[in-house]
Amino acid sequence: MLIEYIPLIIQLLIGFSLAVIFLFLSEWLGAKRVTEQKRSTYESGMEPFGTARDRFSVKFYLIAMIFIVFDIEIVFMYPWAVGFANLELRGLIAMILFIVMLFAGYIYIIKKGALKWD
Repeated sequence: MLIEYIPLIIQLLIGFSLAVIFLFLSEWLGAKRVTEQKRSTYESGMEPFGTARDRFSVKFYLIAMIFIVFDIEIVFMYPWAVGFANLELRGLIAMILFIVMLFAGYIYIIKKGALKWD
């Protein structure tokens, strides 16, 4: 019974040991010249300003969560599109209702002003 897991255990051990070996090799063989420019943060090619501890607006997080919700909905649409030929009319009606509910949610967040930056 446990014999079946031996290839998996060997693969995990090899993967873990290679990761540890490469970490130590990069530390040992890597460049050690530290400059002020290398230590500064990188912000899309612009000069960094402020600290990493600055607070973000709640609107930033709200828009990020809305993006994730609408992005995840695509995950539900993909299997429907793949199996569309086998679903017949019931599948089409279900997806139309799903899209109508998504659109209603989108109209709701626009009415609430969730996508407006101040």
